[in-house]
Amino acid sequence: MRSSNPNILLGIDIGGTGIKGALVNVKTGKLTKERFRIKTPHPAKPDAIAEVIEQIAKHFDYSGPTGITFPAIVKDGVIFSATNVDESWINFDAAKLFQRHLGCPVSLLNDADAAGIAEMRFGAGVARRGVVILLTFGTGIGSAIFSDGVLLPNSEFGQLKIRGKDIELRASERIREKRDISFKKWAGIVSEFLEELEKLFSPELFLIGGGISKKADKFLPYLKARSHVPIEVAKMQNDAGIIGAATLAKIRS
Repeated sequence: MRSSNPNILLGIDIGGTGIKGALVNVKTGKLTKERFRIKTPHPAKPDAIAEVIEQIAKHFDYSGPTGITFPAIVKDGVIFSATNVDESWINFDAAKLFQRHLGCPVSLLNDADAAGIAEMRFGAGVARRGVVILLTFGTGIGSAIFSDGVLLPNSEFGQLKIRGKDIELRASERIREKRDISFKKWAGIVSEFLEELEKLFSPELFLIGGGISKKADKFLPYLKARSHVPIEVAKMQNDAGIIGAATLAKIRS
């Protein structure tokens, strides 16, 4: 059933452990119904993921423009990296597959970019000028960079090498938990990361998102950037990808 309200669209967020979706009012950035989540199938190959996406759309009895996030570089609906996903996705036209399963237009984008769109339109980035960098800490480290509100897509700052090693192999939430790193020590590693990004981009604001944003009181007091660039916690938390994806689908529809 096509929604009678053209401002209510479906957003779906593909993650390493779960795929979740919800209907979003893209004028307010609010979910209109509770999120629906299905475990990510393993192996997470294209057909298996597409079937889950179809199940989520059916759960909401929805047909219409749909926004979908993917944890990789995405260009014109094609996947171009596989750092944290199955290699069968590389050079694969995921948007075409998802459109075939849903029977409606699909806007596909990087998951951190989607989170950034949500934050810039409805969250901590509203009305912020200059360069804003969002970093999401979860299984890996995602990033989104904006200049005067305009997204530069597919940044991969988690691949930045610091002390000879990709920073996401030192500072992702998964690594912090796996190695039982204290929040104070983790914040020191992340602060070094922020200082490197500051040298390169001279941002006006850093936003910290992803699953770790729910624990901000444990690490935020220890985070710092070289020139005292403000560091804030993203507001949209686990709904950011869904909201950003649905917002992009509305922009493109």
